[in-house]
Amino acid sequence: MPDHDSPQPLLSLRGITRRYSAGSGRVTALDDVSLAVRDGEFVSILGPSGCGKSTLLSVLGLLERPDAGSYRIRDIDTGALGFDQRSSLRNRYIGLVFQAFNLVANLTVAENVALPTRYGNVDRDERDARVHALLERVNLLDRARHYPHELSGGQQQRAAIARAMVMGPSLILADEPTGNLDSRHATDVMGLVREFNEEGATVVLVTHDLGLAQMAGRRLHMLDGRFVEAS
Repeated sequence: MPDHDSPQPLLSLRGITRRYSAGSGRVTALDDVSLAVRDGEFVSILGPSGCGKSTLLSVLGLLERPDAGSYRIRDIDTGALGFDQRSSLRNRYIGLVFQAFNLVANLTVAENVALPTRYGNVDRDERDARVHALLERVNLLDRARHYPHELSGGQQQRAAIARAMVMGPSLILADEPTGNLDSRHATDVMGLVREFNEEGATVVLVTHDLGLAQMAGRRLHMLDGRFVEAS
């Protein structure tokens, strides 16, 4: 559950702006965005395509740097970090789940799930134990030696969630995680996300689906790179 008495939020954005070149001009994807999310919250960010929500998730996931503003995780100023430090912080605190799954085609399911541990100094026995436990949790233990192309879309996304959780992250960032799934598999995937949230992981979900957004404890609405409404 959210720790509302915590003196510092898990993450804090202040005045985040992100612009891209577009032809002869510039497009503002994020326009002076501020946000604080506390431990254990489930926050959804709802908005149409092109509103800036995926860019926001990329900033939160340390995949992109903003052009202006500050972003802190556990009161660590991420703007002061180099590439390797940002990668290490992401590996330690953040699990990423994407619409397109982003599994590595020439690795087995077990190898895909284990991938973050190779960058996190996890020894082999501990790695194998974590992978086994998570594959059992997401009901893919019998697919451990299969390759992504041998799985259904729902199975691939469950593998991606296991990979996101293998380092025990504080924060799960989910970008349209059910966008490529039918309703049954979407329900399974969101059930897993909710379970991990109930066990203490903070979740930030971006979606254009109101039904998914309503699963969150706090809903934020984006339009033209800004938050325009909260519920």
